[in-house]
Amino acid sequence: MQSRTVRPGGGALVDDAGGTDGRGITERGAAGPAEGAAAGPAPGAPGATEDPGGPDGAEAPGGAVGAGLLGKPGDSAAPDTSDAPAGPEEERRRRRRRRTRRVLYGALALLCAGVLLVVGTGYWAYEHYTGRVQRIPNVFPTGVPRAAQPPPSRSGSQTFLLVGLDARSDLPTTGSGAEAPEWKPGAQRSDTMMLVHIPADHKHAYVVSLPRDSWVPIPGHGSAKLNAAFSWGGPPLLIDTVQRLTRVKVDHLMVIDWSGFKKLTDDVGGVDITVDKTVSRRNGPGGVWTKGTHHMDGSEALDYVRERYGLPRGDLDRTHRQQNFLRAVLAKTLSAGTFTNPFTLKRTLDQLTSVVSVDDRLSDGDLRSLVWSMRGVRAKDMAFMNAPVAGFDTIDKQSVVLLDANASSGLWEAMRNDTMAHWMATTDGIDELGTRVS
Repeated sequence: MQSRTVRPGGGALVDDAGGTDGRGITERGAAGPAEGAAAGPAPGAPGATEDPGGPDGAEAPGGAVGAGLLGKPGDSAAPDTSDAPAGPEEERRRRRRRRTRRVLYGALALLCAGVLLVVGTGYWAYEHYTGRVQRIPNVFPTGVPRAAQPPPSRSGSQTFLLVGLDARSDLPTTGSGAEAPEWKPGAQRSDTMMLVHIPADHKHAYVVSLPRDSWVPIPGHGSAKLNAAFSWGGPPLLIDTVQRLTRVKVDHLMVIDWSGFKKLTDDVGGVDITVDKTVSRRNGPGGVWTKGTHHMDGSEALDYVRERYGLPRGDLDRTHRQQNFLRAVLAKTLSAGTFTNPFTLKRTLDQLTSVVSVDDRLSDGDLRSLVWSMRGVRAKDMAFMNAPVAGFDTIDKQSVVLLDANASSGLWEAMRNDTMAHWMATTDGIDELGTRVS
């Protein structure tokens, strides 16, 4: 039978070989019932003699467990070998355990540092850059009769009006580098107008282009081309016109001018745009756009999206070109690593805040929440289409686009009710990007 000792003060339990398992208990120290019984009657059992312990009946040093194992004076006990040198095999095991612990602690420290760096840098970037976005004041219409106001957007969904301006100025009018007002009466035209609907789940986006030549009622001005609304009354008149036309509430406005358009294209290193068939090129150096994929810098991309006279459907094909460009830019800026790599995130936010302006109702917190909630959206998750068109006409010596009120009603209802996915799945004849790209 082995005898075991407990050092005063709760020292390690030691077997005859002197080995421990690193927890203060010998590898063989967890005795089975037979060995425990051999040590003598348990305290309190018939015939057992209790050790009175320390003064006033206190427990003996080492606690109740130690007292039970020590037994009475005179019991046979092995010498205290707890300080005996460990064997070579045991020493190797100890060294391996120490190395393993050091590696694990080091890896954990590096992981924590990396997480803190990414989260901290991302939070700083959101805080810093959202505060740099240029805000446009007083963009929403006032004094609109209640009957002409659209119902509020469904909870959680939002609709943006994205406007591309032909500012007729060499000075940037949008973004953090703006050097001229974004609107002066008669000085700017809205050449691009898109309603961007973001559903409540923030997993997709739906982009609907409103042709600039659409013949529509403009409050206080009678009927005219849609792009005249911005020229005459700036953002408030354009928003009022679009809301009355669609009965869709515009929650926010986002504006970029052609100067910013060129800069953004160059900042992302140009874009690859596929032309589906060879067509004439009236802007820039002239010639043709040959069928195939073209890598375009800012100037080339601007020529591409502004072209309409050489296109079979004029303004409608031009809106698809604009969508084609937007999809190409988004594919580069919304890559999987944009939101996880702090350096990529910084560069992307630098590019966007330098060219884009938003309404002053879109707070820094709103913008941060929007960016974060849509971090998983890629270009493939976005649908691009034109508003339904009934045909073309010439009015007051102007070539105009006639919107199809009947076909449009279902689209605008789906946008109001946040049911765009269902509408697209159940509607035929949608003029969607991919069907036609020139």
